[in-house]
Amino acid sequence: MSALALAAAHPPRAIRSELPTGALHLELEQGATDLASLLDFAARANPKRAFLFLSKVLGKHYPSIPSEMACVHRQLAATVPHTEGPVVFIGMAETATGLGQGVFEAWAHAHPGSNALYLQTTRYRVPGADWLGFDEAHSHAPRLFLHLPQHEANRVTLAAARQVVLVDDELSTGNTFVNLVSALRCVMPSVSRVHIATISDFMGRERRTRLSERMGSPCTIGALLRGAWNFEYRHCAATDAFVTTAAAQCSAGHEVQIEDAGYGRLGRTTRVCVPEALAERLACEPVGAPTLVLGTGEFMHAAFALGMALEARSVDVRIQSTTRSPILLWGAVGHILPVPDPYGEGIQNYLYNVRPGQYGRILICHETAPNDSLMELATLLGARLIHFTSDDHVEEIPVC
Repeated sequence: MSALALAAAHPPRAIRSELPTGALHLELEQGATDLASLLDFAARANPKRAFLFLSKVLGKHYPSIPSEMACVHRQLAATVPHTEGPVVFIGMAETATGLGQGVFEAWAHAHPGSNALYLQTTRYRVPGADWLGFDEAHSHAPRLFLHLPQHEANRVTLAAARQVVLVDDELSTGNTFVNLVSALRCVMPSVSRVHIATISDFMGRERRTRLSERMGSPCTIGALLRGAWNFEYRHCAATDAFVTTAAAQCSAGHEVQIEDAGYGRLGRTTRVCVPEALAERLACEPVGAPTLVLGTGEFMHAAFALGMALEARSVDVRIQSTTRSPILLWGAVGHILPVPDPYGEGIQNYLYNVRPGQYGRILICHETAPNDSLMELATLLGARLIHFTSDDHVEEIPVC
């Protein structure tokens, strides 16, 4: 039985969940009937934030159905207030880069002819590109970058935008968004409104009422779940090995630079597409069990786009992604598989809730050039590598 099923024994608006790392208290203001379908709880190997609101519709730590993810994208896009002029959408790395791009695409589809720009934050550097830096203090990897567009038209859009839409899977304190908006002021002088689109807003009423003041601009929030959380932390011996290993890796790791393939780090104004011939070929292959389309780290939305194309062709498909976020084996995380780091950063990566033999076919979508780590990952999973270099050039890489 999942942690959420156990917690549901409490009144629907007051949930208490006993994690290995402490007790999580959740007071729901909105969305109680949708809670079980949208998220569950997990325990993080991180004393700065020892719990996780684990989304079931994000395509990250939990197998997600593409059409259900698309429904969430549309719902969150519909919360964005109308404003004149350009709108900039920013998806938050690592977990919500796919969600951010999906919300942007859903909004652009609903507002044809509008002037909108999508950017994603990242933990990597794009060579030669200007960037802003800010912190996500509670994360296991706190430093984040936002690169500025290189195309002049997109820079004009960024500077002229009056509204910025920040997209993340959960909102718990607002601190990271406040840090980002503060950094954005120097490149977005016209911004006068901030909107946060998130699956779960658990800031609580007091923090929520102070957010506009902290942002320095009117701030609205569009969320599918709303409430407040409180956590009683207790030391868990199981986290010690994770924390020690993560600290050693971070100190030994090195800054990774990555060439941008046009999927959001330097700005994007169009929907991510998958070549029709690739989707047709993959859809025609006989597969006896569901297909898993697996993103790698921050490169999540291409996996969603391929999954949507396959689902439209009647393929039984799920979406997930590898991650560098350490989570304990408990609650919504029923299986942990340590996997190689496809970005060469020297940081341990993980794949959650994927068991051997669970899928008839695994397709790994990656933006980095084929390397030993990707080959090792594909061999470990019995998977195939799909390399995305642009919308028009997607190729399958032979696995040695």
